[in-house]
Amino acid sequence: MQKKVLLPLANGFEEIEAVALADTLRRGNIEVVIAGVDGEILKGAHGIKVVSDCHISAVKSDDFDMILLPGGYGGTMTLAENRTVQALIKEFDSLGKSVAAICAAPIALDRAGVLKDEYTCYPGVPDSIKSSKFIEENIVESSNILTSRGPGTAICFGIYIVEKLAGKEIAEAVKKGMLADYC
Repeated sequence: MQKKVLLPLANGFEEIEAVALADTLRRGNIEVVIAGVDGEILKGAHGIKVVSDCHISAVKSDDFDMILLPGGYGGTMTLAENRTVQALIKEFDSLGKSVAAICAAPIALDRAGVLKDEYTCYPGVPDSIKSSKFIEENIVESSNILTSRGPGTAICFGIYIVEKLAGKEIAEAVKKGMLADYC
């Protein structure tokens, strides 16, 4: 059965992270649904627009295996303040489903109270998070919570997620196809 990942987007999202993660996961035959928080067309932190697949209000956690939050400070703060997104994060965690965030997005996980023992994120963000221990590594997995540093780690994070959801063989094929030997 094909795995399915929810990628909520709000205006101000980090484009490299959102697109690289969605693309990498789709190369691993994982369905990615982009759910708009601020409407159908979302504008990233650097002015690039992305069309969502649906509105966040139409999402049910039962339909997904993972929720994955891209960073970008403006988008992250919206995800951290949006009641629907916060409820979904908590629901995924309570069901033991994977919850992932990159760059500044661990702020939204902290706000939801789901960060576990350790996490990683973009430099400067740890000043905003006091609930868990910051680890300066590219990818940190703590229980069902996966975190990564930022735009430069997005492809490797995507491949890591592909391995978690689709297996090592598929992740290796995606890695080889993307010339991502550095991951």
